Amino acid sequence: MINKIHPPENQEMQAFDEACIPPVPYGRACFRHELKYQIGYCQYLELRSRLKAVMKADEHTGADGRYLIRSIYFDNYWDKALREKTDGVPKREKFRIRYYNDDFSYITLEKKVKNNNLCLKFDADITEEECRRLLEGRLAWMREHPSCLVQELYGKMRYQLLRPRVLVSYVREPYIYKAGNVRVTFDSCIRTTMYHRGFLEERTDDISALDRPKDMVMEVKYDAFLPEVIRSLIQTEGVRQQAFSKYQACRRFG
Repeated sequence: MINKIHPPENQEMQAFDEACIPPVPYGRACFRHELKYQIGYCQYLELRSRLKAVMKADEHTGADGRYLIRSIYFDNYWDKALREKTDGVPKREKFRIRYYNDDFSYITLEKKVKNNNLCLKFDADITEEECRRLLEGRLAWMREHPSCLVQELYGKMRYQLLRPRVLVSYVREPYIYKAGNVRVTFDSCIRTTMYHRGFLEERTDDISALDRPKDMVMEVKYDAFLPEVIRSLIQTEGVRQQAFSKYQACRRFG
């Protein structure tokens, strides 16, 4: 008879984290506020028209003011990150590999820490070769990597059994406002690879992660305060702040 493996409880995992991973010297970093709104296409047109009057388009976008984001999210066999989001755990973290416009020359490893509506992000550049070795499970190089973040992921891939689970893709249209370091983004075409387990490929076969494919997610991020002019502009009838996770939406199929 095969014994069933049960996932460790959150408190046990947290204690294991603290015992096995020492504080990582990432340097000074500050939490940012992060508000999310799931909106329809008509609401997007109205909000974009309002915001463009006072905000500037991000200079890193293409001619159409957008860019494609692909993120490879990590989780373990017990879906720790997914369960924490579903259960509403206020303090949680996720690891992901991110690249833009299908350009493999610039790839980053990111760790996102959430504490209710506050978020903190750490990142480290990795090469395409390093990324492919990581995705193939060849991890030895990570142990001596100069980035503390890469070393941390190595440890958690060993003892938490983190593995790449899903590829999340979407198109982002970002706007910025200097006061308060405000960044408002409209994310559309949110898609998932479902059961596909190939990553970092030239061609991606995916499907919509939302019931209404034309729906979008508006994210509002800022530092210490949200200027009143921005706060008033995003107050639109039928638009309400809500919890939304692209990772959770893209894991709905498995």
